[in-house]
Amino acid sequence: MSNRSFPTEFLLLAFADTREMQLLHFGLFLGIYLAALLGNGLILTAVACDHHLHTPMYIYLLNLALLDLGTITTTVPKAMANSLWDTTAISYAGCATQVFFFVVFVTAEFYLLTIMAYDRYIAICKPLRYGTIMTSRTCVNMAAAAWGSTFLYAVLHTANTFSLPLCQGNALDQFFCELPQILKLSCSEAYLREFGPIVVSVCLLFGCFVFLVLSYVQIFRVVLRIPSQQGQHKAFSTCLPHLAVVSLFISSGTFAYLKPPSVSSSSLNLLLAVLYSVVPPAVNPLIYSMRNQELKDAVWKVMTGGF
Repeated sequence: MSNRSFPTEFLLLAFADTREMQLLHFGLFLGIYLAALLGNGLILTAVACDHHLHTPMYIYLLNLALLDLGTITTTVPKAMANSLWDTTAISYAGCATQVFFFVVFVTAEFYLLTIMAYDRYIAICKPLRYGTIMTSRTCVNMAAAAWGSTFLYAVLHTANTFSLPLCQGNALDQFFCELPQILKLSCSEAYLREFGPIVVSVCLLFGCFVFLVLSYVQIFRVVLRIPSQQGQHKAFSTCLPHLAVVSLFISSGTFAYLKPPSVSSSSLNLLLAVLYSVVPPAVNPLIYSMRNQELKDAVWKVMTGGF
Protein backbone atom coordinates (compact mmCIF):
# COMPACT_ATOMS: atom_id res chain seq x y z
CA MET A 1 0.00 0.00 0.00
CA SER A 2 1.33 3.42 -0.93
CA ASN A 3 2.52 5.73 1.84
CA ARG A 4 0.14 8.34 0.40
CA SER A 5 -2.73 6.15 1.66
CA PHE A 6 -1.51 6.75 5.22
CA PRO A 7 -0.75 10.48 5.63
CA THR A 8 1.72 11.71 8.21
CA GLU A 9 -0.75 14.34 9.44
CA PHE A 10 -4.33 15.53 9.15
CA LEU A 11 -5.65 19.04 8.64
CA LEU A 12 -8.44 20.07 11.02
CA LEU A 13 -11.18 22.58 10.26
CA ALA A 14 -10.34 26.06 11.51
CA PHE A 15 -12.90 28.10 13.42
CA ALA A 16 -11.96 31.31 11.60
CA ASP A 17 -9.63 32.72 8.99
CA THR A 18 -8.74 36.04 10.62
CA ARG A 19 -6.23 36.27 13.46
CA GLU A 20 -8.59 38.26 15.67
CA MET A 21 -11.33 35.62 15.44
CA GLN A 22 -8.83 32.84 16.10
CA LEU A 23 -7.74 34.55 19.32
CA LEU A 24 -11.39 35.10 20.24
CA HIS A 25 -12.08 31.39 19.83
CA PHE A 26 -8.99 30.61 21.89
CA GLY A 27 -10.24 32.81 24.72
CA LEU A 28 -13.76 31.36 24.53
CA PHE A 29 -12.52 27.76 24.59
CA LEU A 30 -10.12 28.58 27.41
CA GLY A 31 -12.98 29.95 29.51
CA ILE A 32 -15.16 26.90 28.83
CA TYR A 33 -12.29 24.54 29.56
CA LEU A 34 -11.43 26.23 32.86
CA ALA A 35 -15.12 26.17 33.86
CA ALA A 36 -15.25 22.43 33.12
CA LEU A 37 -12.06 21.80 35.11
CA LEU A 38 -13.36 23.80 38.07
CA GLY A 39 -16.88 22.36 38.13
CA ASN A 40 -15.94 18.72 37.62
CA GLY A 41 -12.91 19.07 39.90
CA LEU A 42 -15.12 20.37 42.72
CA ILE A 43 -17.54 17.46 42.28
CA LEU A 44 -14.70 14.93 42.28
CA THR A 45 -13.20 16.42 45.43
CA ALA A 46 -16.56 16.77 47.19
CA VAL A 47 -17.66 13.19 46.53
CA ALA A 48 -14.24 11.77 47.42
CA CYS A 49 -13.91 13.72 50.68
CA ASP A 50 -17.47 13.61 52.04
CA HIS A 51 -18.27 10.12 53.35
CA HIS A 52 -21.99 10.99 53.32
CA LEU A 53 -21.78 11.01 49.52
CA HIS A 54 -20.27 7.52 49.26
CA THR A 55 -23.50 6.12 47.81
CA PRO A 56 -24.13 4.63 44.34
CA MET A 57 -25.70 7.80 42.94
CA TYR A 58 -22.73 9.97 43.88
CA ILE A 59 -20.16 7.32 42.92
CA TYR A 60 -21.69 7.32 39.44
CA LEU A 61 -21.62 11.12 39.48
CA LEU A 62 -17.91 10.98 40.32
CA ASN A 63 -17.34 8.71 37.33
CA LEU A 64 -19.39 11.04 35.13
CA ALA A 65 -17.21 13.97 36.21
CA LEU A 66 -14.09 11.99 35.28
CA LEU A 67 -15.55 11.18 31.86
CA ASP A 68 -16.53 14.81 31.27
CA LEU A 69 -13.00 15.94 32.11
CA GLY A 70 -11.59 13.31 29.76
CA THR A 71 -13.93 14.25 26.91
CA ILE A 72 -13.21 17.96 26.97
CA THR A 73 -9.47 17.45 27.54
CA THR A 74 -9.30 15.21 24.48
CA THR A 75 -10.58 17.86 22.07
CA VAL A 76 -10.33 21.40 23.44
CA PRO A 77 -6.61 21.84 24.29
CA LYS A 78 -5.53 20.88 20.76
CA ALA A 79 -8.16 23.20 19.27
CA MET A 80 -6.92 26.03 21.53
CA ALA A 81 -3.30 25.37 20.54
CA ASN A 82 -4.17 25.43 16.84
CA SER A 83 -6.05 28.72 17.22
CA LEU A 84 -3.20 30.24 19.23
CA TRP A 85 -0.45 29.17 16.85
CA ASP A 86 -2.48 29.70 13.66
CA THR A 87 -2.27 26.11 12.41
CA THR A 88 -4.68 23.29 11.64
CA ALA A 89 -2.30 20.32 11.59
CA ILE A 90 -2.44 17.27 13.85
CA SER A 91 -0.10 14.31 13.51
CA TYR A 92 -1.32 10.89 12.40
CA ALA A 93 -0.49 9.40 15.81
CA GLY A 94 -2.06 12.37 17.58
CA CYS A 95 -5.24 11.97 15.55
CA ALA A 96 -5.43 8.25 16.35
CA THR A 97 -4.90 8.99 20.05
CA GLN A 98 -7.60 11.66 19.98
CA VAL A 99 -10.06 9.29 18.30
CA PHE A 100 -9.29 6.52 20.78
CA PHE A 101 -9.84 8.59 23.92
CA PHE A 102 -12.85 10.40 22.50
CA VAL A 103 -14.54 7.06 21.73
CA VAL A 104 -13.66 5.77 25.20
CA PHE A 105 -15.01 8.78 27.09
CA VAL A 106 -18.14 9.45 25.01
CA THR A 107 -19.22 5.80 24.83
CA ALA A 108 -18.50 5.21 28.51
CA GLU A 109 -20.52 8.33 29.38
CA PHE A 110 -23.52 7.02 27.46
CA TYR A 111 -23.25 3.65 29.23
CA LEU A 112 -22.85 5.39 32.58
CA LEU A 113 -25.93 7.56 31.99
CA THR A 114 -27.83 4.33 31.26
CA ILE A 115 -26.58 2.81 34.53
CA MET A 116 -27.57 5.97 36.40
CA ALA A 117 -31.08 5.68 34.94
CA TYR A 118 -31.24 2.12 36.30
CA ASP A 119 -30.05 3.37 39.69
CA ARG A 120 -32.84 5.98 39.78
CA TYR A 121 -35.36 3.34 38.65
CA ILE A 122 -34.45 1.05 41.55
CA ALA A 123 -34.37 3.93 44.06
CA ILE A 124 -37.86 5.20 43.11
CA CYS A 125 -39.70 2.12 41.86
CA LYS A 126 -38.23 -0.44 44.29
CA PRO A 127 -37.03 1.61 47.27
CA LEU A 128 -37.27 -1.23 49.80
CA ARG A 129 -34.92 -3.38 47.73
CA TYR A 130 -32.49 -0.60 46.82
CA GLY A 131 -29.97 -1.48 49.52
CA THR A 132 -29.81 -5.13 48.49
CA ILE A 133 -29.75 -4.53 44.72
CA MET A 134 -27.44 -1.50 44.48
CA THR A 135 -24.69 -2.66 46.82
CA SER A 136 -21.23 -1.12 46.79
CA ARG A 137 -19.90 -4.16 44.97
CA THR A 138 -22.61 -3.93 42.32
CA CYS A 139 -21.93 -0.23 41.90
CA VAL A 140 -18.19 -0.77 41.39
CA ASN A 141 -18.75 -3.71 39.03
CA MET A 142 -21.17 -1.77 36.83
CA ALA A 143 -18.88 1.25 36.62
CA ALA A 144 -15.89 -0.99 35.87
CA ALA A 145 -17.88 -2.79 33.17
CA ALA A 146 -18.70 0.55 31.52
CA TRP A 147 -15.04 1.62 31.53
CA GLY A 148 -13.63 -1.77 30.53
CA SER A 149 -16.03 -2.55 27.70
CA THR A 150 -15.61 0.88 26.10
CA PHE A 151 -11.82 0.65 26.39
CA LEU A 152 -11.82 -2.63 24.48
CA TYR A 153 -14.35 -1.26 21.98
CA ALA A 154 -12.22 1.84 21.39
CA VAL A 155 -9.05 -0.23 20.84
CA LEU A 156 -10.73 -2.41 18.21
CA HIS A 157 -12.58 0.46 16.52
CA THR A 158 -9.56 2.79 16.38
CA ALA A 159 -7.20 0.07 15.15
CA ASN A 160 -9.65 -0.95 12.44
CA THR A 161 -10.32 2.63 11.33
CA PHE A 162 -6.67 3.68 11.08
CA SER A 163 -5.74 0.55 9.17
CA LEU A 164 -8.00 1.70 6.32
CA PRO A 165 -6.24 3.26 3.32
CA LEU A 166 -7.26 6.89 2.82
CA CYS A 167 -7.85 7.90 -0.79
CA GLN A 168 -9.60 11.25 -0.28
CA GLY A 169 -6.78 13.39 1.08
CA ASN A 170 -6.14 14.35 4.71
CA ALA A 171 -8.46 17.35 5.37
CA LEU A 172 -11.10 16.74 8.05
CA ASP A 173 -14.31 18.73 8.16
CA GLN A 174 -14.20 19.06 11.97
CA PHE A 175 -12.12 20.81 14.65
CA PHE A 176 -11.00 17.48 16.12
CA CYS A 177 -10.41 13.97 14.79
CA GLU A 178 -13.88 12.50 14.52
CA LEU A 179 -14.47 8.96 13.28
CA PRO A 180 -17.12 9.78 10.63
CA GLN A 181 -14.87 12.45 9.13
CA ILE A 182 -11.94 10.03 8.90
CA LEU A 183 -14.11 7.34 7.32
CA LYS A 184 -15.11 9.86 4.64
CA LEU A 185 -11.46 9.91 3.56
CA SER A 186 -11.21 6.13 3.18
CA CYS A 187 -11.38 4.25 -0.09
CA SER A 188 -14.91 3.14 -0.94
CA GLU A 189 -14.10 -0.59 -0.91
CA ALA A 190 -12.18 -0.30 2.37
CA TYR A 191 -15.09 1.52 4.03
CA LEU A 192 -17.09 -1.71 3.96
CA ARG A 193 -14.74 -3.13 6.59
CA GLU A 194 -16.19 -0.66 9.07
CA PHE A 195 -19.80 -1.49 8.23
CA GLY A 196 -20.02 -4.40 10.69
CA PRO A 197 -18.59 -2.52 13.72
CA ILE A 198 -20.81 0.46 12.93
CA VAL A 199 -23.95 -1.71 12.88
CA VAL A 200 -22.96 -3.32 16.19
CA SER A 201 -22.33 0.13 17.72
CA VAL A 202 -25.69 1.45 16.56
CA CYS A 203 -27.49 -1.60 17.96
CA LEU A 204 -25.77 -1.25 21.36
CA LEU A 205 -26.47 2.48 21.58
CA PHE A 206 -30.07 1.99 20.48
CA GLY A 207 -30.49 -0.70 23.15
CA CYS A 208 -29.21 1.68 25.81
CA PHE A 209 -31.54 4.41 24.53
CA VAL A 210 -34.57 2.08 24.72
CA PHE A 211 -33.55 1.08 28.25
CA LEU A 212 -33.29 4.75 29.25
CA VAL A 213 -36.73 5.55 27.86
CA LEU A 214 -38.38 2.53 29.51
CA SER A 215 -36.71 3.31 32.84
CA TYR A 216 -38.04 6.85 32.87
CA VAL A 217 -41.50 5.78 31.77
CA GLN A 218 -41.65 3.53 34.83
CA ILE A 219 -40.15 6.22 37.05
CA PHE A 220 -42.70 8.86 36.04
CA ARG A 221 -45.57 6.39 36.43
CA VAL A 222 -44.51 5.74 40.04
CA VAL A 223 -43.76 9.40 40.85
CA LEU A 224 -47.14 10.62 39.60
CA ARG A 225 -48.84 8.14 41.97
CA ILE A 226 -47.12 9.62 45.03
CA PRO A 227 -49.92 11.31 47.02
CA SER A 228 -47.95 14.20 48.50
CA GLN A 229 -46.50 17.04 46.45
CA GLN A 230 -43.44 17.07 48.69
CA GLY A 231 -42.75 13.42 47.85
CA GLN A 232 -43.17 14.09 44.14
CA HIS A 233 -40.88 17.10 44.35
CA LYS A 234 -38.17 15.07 46.11
CA ALA A 235 -38.39 12.27 43.55
CA PHE A 236 -38.28 14.69 40.62
CA SER A 237 -35.31 16.50 42.18
CA THR A 238 -33.21 13.33 41.94
CA CYS A 239 -34.32 12.54 38.37
CA LEU A 240 -34.60 15.84 36.51
CA PRO A 241 -30.86 16.72 36.56
CA HIS A 242 -29.99 13.31 35.12
CA LEU A 243 -32.76 13.59 32.55
CA ALA A 244 -31.54 17.05 31.52
CA VAL A 245 -27.98 15.76 31.04
CA VAL A 246 -29.23 12.75 29.04
CA SER A 247 -31.43 14.94 26.85
CA LEU A 248 -28.62 17.40 26.06
CA PHE A 249 -26.15 14.61 25.33
CA ILE A 250 -28.45 12.49 23.16
CA SER A 251 -30.22 15.27 21.26
CA SER A 252 -27.05 17.10 20.21
CA GLY A 253 -25.14 13.90 19.39
CA THR A 254 -28.04 12.37 17.47
CA PHE A 255 -28.59 15.42 15.31
CA ALA A 256 -24.84 15.74 14.69
CA TYR A 257 -24.57 12.20 13.32
CA LEU A 258 -28.02 11.67 11.80
CA LYS A 259 -28.77 15.05 10.25
CA PRO A 260 -29.70 14.94 6.56
CA PRO A 261 -26.86 15.70 4.13
CA SER A 262 -28.92 18.56 2.67
CA VAL A 263 -28.52 20.60 5.88
CA SER A 264 -24.86 19.77 6.37
CA SER A 265 -22.25 22.52 6.31
CA SER A 266 -18.87 23.16 7.91
CA SER A 267 -20.29 25.83 10.24
CA LEU A 268 -23.14 23.58 11.34
CA ASN A 269 -20.75 20.66 11.89
CA LEU A 270 -18.59 22.85 14.12
CA LEU A 271 -21.57 24.11 16.10
CA LEU A 272 -23.02 20.63 16.67
CA ALA A 273 -19.63 19.21 17.65
CA VAL A 274 -19.23 21.96 20.25
CA LEU A 275 -22.75 21.28 21.55
CA TYR A 276 -22.21 17.57 22.16
CA SER A 277 -18.49 17.43 22.99
CA VAL A 278 -17.63 20.75 24.68
CA VAL A 279 -20.77 22.22 26.26
CA PRO A 280 -22.00 19.16 28.28
CA PRO A 281 -18.75 18.70 30.28
CA ALA A 282 -18.89 22.37 31.25
CA VAL A 283 -22.59 22.55 32.22
CA ASN A 284 -23.11 19.07 33.72
CA PRO A 285 -21.66 20.05 37.13
CA LEU A 286 -24.03 23.03 37.25
CA ILE A 287 -27.03 20.88 36.29
CA TYR A 288 -26.33 18.23 38.91
CA SER A 289 -25.62 20.64 41.74
CA MET A 290 -28.49 23.05 41.02
CA ARG A 291 -31.22 20.95 42.70
CA ASN A 292 -29.04 18.83 44.99
CA GLN A 293 -28.56 20.40 48.40
CA GLU A 294 -26.27 17.62 49.66
CA LEU A 295 -23.89 18.13 46.77
CA LYS A 296 -24.01 21.92 47.09
CA ASP A 297 -23.15 21.64 50.79
CA ALA A 298 -20.24 19.31 50.04
CA VAL A 299 -18.92 21.58 47.29
CA TRP A 300 -19.18 24.58 49.61
CA LYS A 301 -17.13 22.69 52.21
CA VAL A 302 -14.47 22.05 49.58
CA MET A 303 -14.37 25.72 48.59
CA THR A 304 -14.19 26.93 52.19
CA GLY A 305 -11.91 24.18 53.48
CA GLY A 306 -14.60 22.79 55.75
CA PHE A 307 -13.48 19.15 55.57
